[in-house]
Amino acid sequence: MEVFWREYSVMAIMITTKALVEFAGPVGIKYLLEYLQNTQKHEDPGYFRPWFWILWLFLGPVIGSIALQWYTFIATRSLVQTEGMITQLLFEHSLRIRMIAEVTGGSSGKTPKTSTPGGDSDSVAGSERTAAESQPQPAEGTGEGESNGTDHTAEESNAQTLVASTSSVGPKDMVDNQDDNKDDNKDANLVGKINNLMSTDLANMIDGRDFLFVLLYGPIQIIFSIFFLYRILGWSAIIGMTIMIVSIPIPGKVAHLINNAQTDARVQTVTESMNVIRMIKLFGWEKKVVGQVEEKREEELIYYRKRQMLRLVNSNINYVLPLAVMIVTYSSHTLWFKQELDAATVFSSIGVFDVLRNQLHMLFSYIPMTIQAKVSLDRINDFLQNTELLDAYNEKETPAILEPNPPALDAIGFRNATFTWTRLVPGTPTPSRRNFRLHIDQELLFKRGKINMVVGPTGCGKTSLLMALLGEMHFVPSAPDSWFSLPRDGGVAYAAQEAWVQNETIRENIIFGAEFDEERYKKVISQCGLERDLTLFDAGDQTEVGEKGMTLSGGQKARVSLARAIYSKAEIIILDDVLSALDVHTSRWIVDNCFRGDLVTGRTMIIVTHNVAMVSEVAEFVISLGADGRIASQGTIDEAYRSNPKLKTEAEKDEELEHKGDQVVDDSNPADKTDANAKKSDGKLMVAEDIAEGHVGWPALKLFLLAFGGVWFWVAYMTGFILADVVVLVQTYWLGVWARAYENNPGHSELVNVSYYLAVYGIVCFAGMIFYNGAFVIHVLGSVRASRRIHDRLVRSVLGAPLRWLDSTPIGRVIARFTQDIRSVDGALPDGLNNLADITIGLLSRFIAVIAFSPLFTIPGAVILIVGIWIGQIYIASQLSVKREMSNARSPLFSHFAPVSDRGFEQDRQIHTGSKNLQNLNRWICIRMDALGGLFAAGLASYLVYYHTSADASNTGFSLNMAVTFSGIIIWWVRVLNDFEIQGNSLERIQDYIQIEQEPESTPEKVPPAYWPASGNITVENLTARYSKDGPAVLHNVSFEIKSGERVGVVGRTGSGKSSLTLSLLRMIPIEGNVYYDGIPTHAVNLDALRSSITIIPQQPDLMSGTVRQNLDPFDEYDDAVLNAALSSAGLDAVQSEGDDNYIGLDSGVSAGGGNFSLGQRQILALARAIVRRSKVLILDEATAAIDYNTDTAIQKSIRTELKDRTLIIVAHRLQTICDADKILVLEAGKIIEFDSPAALLRKESGTFKSLVDESGDRDALYAMAKGQ
Repeated sequence: MEVFWREYSVMAIMITTKALVEFAGPVGIKYLLEYLQNTQKHEDPGYFRPWFWILWLFLGPVIGSIALQWYTFIATRSLVQTEGMITQLLFEHSLRIRMIAEVTGGSSGKTPKTSTPGGDSDSVAGSERTAAESQPQPAEGTGEGESNGTDHTAEESNAQTLVASTSSVGPKDMVDNQDDNKDDNKDANLVGKINNLMSTDLANMIDGRDFLFVLLYGPIQIIFSIFFLYRILGWSAIIGMTIMIVSIPIPGKVAHLINNAQTDARVQTVTESMNVIRMIKLFGWEKKVVGQVEEKREEELIYYRKRQMLRLVNSNINYVLPLAVMIVTYSSHTLWFKQELDAATVFSSIGVFDVLRNQLHMLFSYIPMTIQAKVSLDRINDFLQNTELLDAYNEKETPAILEPNPPALDAIGFRNATFTWTRLVPGTPTPSRRNFRLHIDQELLFKRGKINMVVGPTGCGKTSLLMALLGEMHFVPSAPDSWFSLPRDGGVAYAAQEAWVQNETIRENIIFGAEFDEERYKKVISQCGLERDLTLFDAGDQTEVGEKGMTLSGGQKARVSLARAIYSKAEIIILDDVLSALDVHTSRWIVDNCFRGDLVTGRTMIIVTHNVAMVSEVAEFVISLGADGRIASQGTIDEAYRSNPKLKTEAEKDEELEHKGDQVVDDSNPADKTDANAKKSDGKLMVAEDIAEGHVGWPALKLFLLAFGGVWFWVAYMTGFILADVVVLVQTYWLGVWARAYENNPGHSELVNVSYYLAVYGIVCFAGMIFYNGAFVIHVLGSVRASRRIHDRLVRSVLGAPLRWLDSTPIGRVIARFTQDIRSVDGALPDGLNNLADITIGLLSRFIAVIAFSPLFTIPGAVILIVGIWIGQIYIASQLSVKREMSNARSPLFSHFAPVSDRGFEQDRQIHTGSKNLQNLNRWICIRMDALGGLFAAGLASYLVYYHTSADASNTGFSLNMAVTFSGIIIWWVRVLNDFEIQGNSLERIQDYIQIEQEPESTPEKVPPAYWPASGNITVENLTARYSKDGPAVLHNVSFEIKSGERVGVVGRTGSGKSSLTLSLLRMIPIEGNVYYDGIPTHAVNLDALRSSITIIPQQPDLMSGTVRQNLDPFDEYDDAVLNAALSSAGLDAVQSEGDDNYIGLDSGVSAGGGNFSLGQRQILALARAIVRRSKVLILDEATAAIDYNTDTAIQKSIRTELKDRTLIIVAHRLQTICDADKILVLEAGKIIEFDSPAALLRKESGTFKSLVDESGDRDALYAMAKGQ
């Protein structure tokens, strides 16, 4: 208000003008009818001639329209600026927020509250409505619907990344048990909460922008309504108004109940499912997930039904209250005060009552919106004021550097410091054992301009050390001389272990908004080992990496992330185990060419790694962490070995792998994951979201209308509305009949049977309410049915989509269908349909009533109606295209909110540019539509007064009332139709997703025997696979056989087809040829049965928010003993002990995406989940790539023992992981070049596998492993 006080002053003047000229119709009708009555009685017609009041009927709507559009223009301009400022403020504030991972502990089974950086998913904008799109909509005409956009539910977001520098990751070494009861959305992660503020709360603020309607417009109209009613009806009006004032709190209470009747549990379930949809399909869980979603959906529909019924109650109150006031007023006027009810009194008072009723409707709609806007503003303010910031930005926190100061201002390190992920509040009990603490005793100083290495076992706190240095953890001084320091003047670049990439090209991911330096860029590509990889892509570095970097393998993503850090000119580079996803040869290349290269000379590097021996060659300072989160040693590598003997063993194993040749490949498999490279030379991967043109198509409308019900449903529904509207006309006409009775008995009012007319009027009003209620109940039943059917078809269609479609469609776009588009199906669309039917019937009925009494006006009325529709279509066509563009343009704003970038703001400017053009068009249309309506009313008045003099005052008053109402309804009909078409855009998007390609449906004929597969025998014959039916083959006539219980290792170069083979065994991609399990071909088995019987562990493990128990057994099929045994078999006991602070058990909380665990811990949990299923065939695709060697050795030993009777197919780049397998399968270019036992392959001269082993530093040990089979 302080910033925009001038604008609000002008708006107040405009809204006051609009409020006053609203009475032009009732006042003009009153004096015109008095003129006719006096003329017929041959009395003095009055001072003003009829043309004055006719002109008033025309100028009133025009002046009111100009005032309203002026108000809207200023309000829109001011709010666009306000929205931009708040959006900018939220963006900037988000960069200062501490990235924490909070989960609810315990076994309640409730989904935890998370704030988890570390993923790279798209965000979903919950609402497409911006400041520039909103229209102030005082309740006029017959529309009963709520203002568009008032029903915002909390929007979940699947975004899990909040990037403050090059990239970022959340805490992985702890699980937080903090429960924050003050948070409004306990199930939302931090980015979800921010997106909620960006979407729902900003939309609520926009919806509540018209608080001047509540403060000025409504009170002014109510005061003047009472004044005019008193002037028209005398003290009888005061009696009626007393009843209205006493009853005002009732609708407010019902409106409060309406706002409370909502839930977002279904949104969270769908969001979670879409984030892990690949895992769901790999595990054959589609039907079970559909059941879960439908269960949540039914709960949501119960609330929806309740909400609609409450709306019906509210509508009845709003319908009955004005009628009750009118009945009491007219009865007291005639029975108590013995006054005549002439035509001028009846129809002028009806006009005022209409104004008053509309104001009550408006206030009951706007007051909750204004209150909600205030609540949203408070939430935004609370976020800005009370969000947990980095200590560097929080003056309330203990300063990072205390006295005495560090040895030098440019020092990097710590002294006597403890770091936690939770804020320690004085007086609270000791943190639970799920609260990880990092302890830095004495002093730790990293060497400036050198390479520093951080080592330690899985889960010991290596990532936490980096996060503490970056200021992401809470600094707790342990002594008076405590401090920590990370100078940022020269810049800090960070590359996470779980590589983060944007949905952009490879080049854009590397330069990351910096100025392009071709020479430096080429060096980075070479030193990061990306040259060969780029040759695999037809578009080279212009290839889009896709959603979550799906075009790239884990190794390629790691190197792109590393390249981004190296390309930057930051003086300090922090790398979190970027080598874990690479094979030894590639790692050696990175160490020799990158870490020893000229681009890092003089820059400080802090590297967390499991490749101890390799990195130690270039590291001048080594920090070793113990399992308890304390510094075990610092200094040289020898000191680290002495403090941790296991570390030395790990280094020796590291050395064994250092001499692998070029034949060994990393886990990268771009050809395995997508055929986009071969098909799209321009590098485009993501399928652009289609933008429809013209009006909403019939297929989309057909989907919606048929979901409501059949022919008889629509017959009953429309009949109810037609009868209800006919009764409304009869109500007004009957008052005219009542008034005519007084005209027919002048001076003898006692001859008029008031009780008769009053009783008939009451019966007619009651009948109207019955018909309206009947139509509304039918509408509610149909809308619930439509919501259930459309949502069910959408869920089944998306879960039944093939892998190729899922890979080429951003998850954020899919979630948008289940949030904003389904919300339209649940609310705006059925409400819009109801309003459209109501207003359309009302428009036609009033037009028919006018021409029935004034046939001469058939042609002018039809012309005005046609012109109004034509102008409206101009508006609709323009707004529909702009809204579609704005809808698509706004999605990237939220998608980029996690990786904050200027592109997001470019999208915002695009939105505002489109909105500005749309607003100009809107102003133009509204003024001309109102002028047409005023012209029609004035023309009819002129005709009735000057040319159709034989009409009595009652019929004239009825015609004028219908004409004025008709004029007001035209613009609202256009707006309601426009809103319905705009919301229909959601139907088009849903229709597109319902029609996507589907995997084969399950049939009873393809249900396999209950015992299948019993042995685990696998036979593959002439297998050819491709990622789309018309795409290039990635496997070529592959044939092999695996006997029950055999362990088969799979190796191959980049793009050789390793992951393609694993996917084809589960029919995740189109295949030719046959795959047999126990002699039954996979094409003869339902996909859900196949995938639920054969288990795969993908390289990137997906975890769902909840508890460890819920992740291992999401459908409650196993007891705790089985689950604990699986955790033990998966090697969890090897990385923790019972007394650890960060001990992981079945009740440990899991944040969204598993962001509160390290990548290695997530792989262990994914392995445990697979063991629980006890499948006869288990496929491991680099399942332990992110786990240190000691833990990997323990896991492999456990697998050999626990799963000795299972058939195992293991894709791995560590030779010792597979060298003791029963057979080794070597792939190259999608073909098998070797397949035999390790011992046989080692006897094969010039064999590929033999050359790998011979070139290994652990040749003798590998030979011994192979011969031991």
